[in-house]
Amino acid sequence: GPGLAVRDSVREACQRVVQLLLLNLQRLVYSKGGGGGGGGGGPGDTHHHHQHATRPLPFLDGLKGRLPELCRQALRPECKRHPWQHQLLGLLAVYCGPSWAAEALCQLLGQAACPDELALAAKLHA
Repeated sequence: GPGLAVRDSVREACQRVVQLLLLNLQRLVYSKGGGGGGGGGGPGDTHHHHQHATRPLPFLDGLKGRLPELCRQALRPECKRHPWQHQLLGLLAVYCGPSWAAEALCQLLGQAACPDELALAAKLHA
C-alpha cells in the first residue's frame, strides 16, 4: 500500500544521510593523519596514528570503548544489507590504530557463531 512506499522513501533518505555522515567522517579520519594517503599502509605507516592528538573526533572517541557491542551489531545478518556499520568499524580501526584494529578482529572472531559470521569477520579485517 501507500504506507509502504513512504517507509521505503524514508529508509532511503536515512541511508543517504548515514552515507553522507560516513563520508564526512572518512574525510576527517584520513585528513588527520598528516598527509598520509589511505594507501598501502605498510609496517612503517604506524607513525601516522600518533598524530591523532592534533584533531580529536569526539564521536569516534565515544565509540572506541564500545567495541564488543559494535562487533555484535556488525555480525548481525541484516548488516549485510546495510554496510554502514562495517564502514564505521573500518574508520574506527584507522582512527584508533593497529592495536585497536587487532582487538576488533579478535572480538569479531570470538563472537562469530557460524561460518557466515566468520567469513564476515575475515572480510571486515581485509
